[in-house]
Amino acid sequence: MVNLLLGVIVLIFVIAISFLLLQISGKNSLYSMADNGKMITTLSDITVSLGGSAEMEEGEDWQEGDFRFEGIHYRYNEDILTFLFMGIDKMTEVKVAEEGIDGGQSDANFLLVLNPRSKEISVIGIPRDTMTEVDAYDSNGIYWGAMTAQLAVQHAYGDGAEISCERSVQAVSNLFYGLPIHGYCAINMGAIPLINDAVGGIDLQALETLDFGDYRITEGDQLHLEGMNAYYYLHNRDINKEKSAVGRLERQKQYLMAYAGKAMEAIKKDVTFPVSLYGTLSKYMVTNIGVDEVGYLATQILSYSFGSDGMHMLEGEVTKGEKYEEFMVDEDALYRLILDIFYEKIE
Repeated sequence: MVNLLLGVIVLIFVIAISFLLLQISGKNSLYSMADNGKMITTLSDITVSLGGSAEMEEGEDWQEGDFRFEGIHYRYNEDILTFLFMGIDKMTEVKVAEEGIDGGQSDANFLLVLNPRSKEISVIGIPRDTMTEVDAYDSNGIYWGAMTAQLAVQHAYGDGAEISCERSVQAVSNLFYGLPIHGYCAINMGAIPLINDAVGGIDLQALETLDFGDYRITEGDQLHLEGMNAYYYLHNRDINKEKSAVGRLERQKQYLMAYAGKAMEAIKKDVTFPVSLYGTLSKYMVTNIGVDEVGYLATQILSYSFGSDGMHMLEGEVTKGEKYEEFMVDEDALYRLILDIFYEKIE
């Protein structure tokens, strides 16, 4: 287990931008940012290898890329929008580094998925130590080749800005069998207090006891998180304690739901809230989503639903590598998660 949802606290901000883009761009430039065909072809091939079928039955409504698995007819939902969000292990404002190995690791990686057909939002958490194929470079930015390593290091192999993000997008897309990813946003962890305080802080009940020097809380305490206390609550864990990452994940989920409520209230009171938050984060953030689009947000966000059942975590097993933990993805579970979120059942 690892830093899963530290960056999730910007979820409402992200949703706001994404809804806007959906409304003003339709299926033009936004959807053209990703290649749907790659995923359709790859997953169809994998389906056959798992005992499924890509053959049409007589009289069936069948399109290219459709397949049948365990007796169910599936088709990719081409209207879905997917965004990669990363929390980078830097407390400072974003500074473009020499392209090489100092781009900063992505300690938090998650996909925000918007389904305009069902009006549902899904979040998929990807552990930082997920073992996958990454493109490696030396300190001079010379390409070494592809290797299997923790996902988090892909962002480090870059400039800490656009190049790092684009390489991370490609790595995650490959991990998900060629999943189309329509946008990205990387936020340095130093922005967490700013995001938290933008909604006046967060009130919640401590889920566990934490004792880290100047930051001490007891399970059951009623907390009002402000400033760095929000960062400590979301980030700190005792690495010597068994399953401490699981406890931290529960804290992060708890915080997300509380933050979502406060952000929704803020938007109802002031529709310019997303624009203000964008400006607050700008020095800590790298994204290919522009501020101009945010100004058109208004009420689109209010028509979609998001709850705890929309939050997903990649399943797998954590093992100890030569130096660091390694998260080995359960490929069968990943396959079924992709079917559940990105595909529709055809009657």
